[in-house]
Amino acid sequence: IDTLPRQLSRAQKMDALTSMAGISGYRAVIEAANAFGRFFNGQITAAGKVPPAKVFIAGAGVAGLAAIGTAANLGAIVRANDTRAEVADQVKSLGGEFVKVDYEEEGSGGGGYAKVMSEGFLQAQRDMYAQQAKEADIIITTALIPGKPAPKLITADMVKSMKPGSVIVDMAGEQGGNCELTSPAKPSSATASPSSATLTWSAAWPSSPRPCTPPTCCAWPRNCARPRTASSTSIWKTTPSAA
Repeated sequence: IDTLPRQLSRAQKMDALTSMAGISGYRAVIEAANAFGRFFNGQITAAGKVPPAKVFIAGAGVAGLAAIGTAANLGAIVRANDTRAEVADQVKSLGGEFVKVDYEEEGSGGGGYAKVMSEGFLQAQRDMYAQQAKEADIIITTALIPGKPAPKLITADMVKSMKPGSVIVDMAGEQGGNCELTSPAKPSSATASPSSATLTWSAAWPSSPRPCTPPTCCAWPRNCARPRTASSTSIWKTTPSAA
């Protein structure tokens, strides 16, 4: 049920991947806030002024949009990028700023997912990410391509250029990671570079907010089984076998 075509409205209630990605995006921001150790929203006190955290999110799919909304609600300055230009309005509606790559190429693939981009686009994207890494306090990466390893978006040099105390949350760690320093065999929180940036990832985040996860998990099998008993609403297509 994690491979259902989510662009079909009849299949969305059975789409496990979308539901779990939304939970993971929320949890990624909470983990980043815990590791960051500073206010997300700006603070003005008698003792001085604390600027709001700057959060950059790579990928604006379901997980990325959930992370954008959560970080913006916590008061952070949020920027995001995606190879699909049509998600720019969605990013803005959640309180984020869409950062466009200075290279004209359409990035939409089948089923609402991103496709593999050309080398020219990837180089322009890396240049943009390098600039964002220098400015951001927190980077959350969510980029995945169905059936392929996660694209490497954040290089070791970008991590080294980040400010001390910065945090990277790699949500693609299970598929190899969007960051060069991510080790899929070792999900952990550790100092990733001389700049003292903290890199973390976990494959267990979708099941972490336990009060909401079990009802969601129970709904998928029920929704999958229900269309089989009602032919008028069935999305399952059966082909008669040749006698």
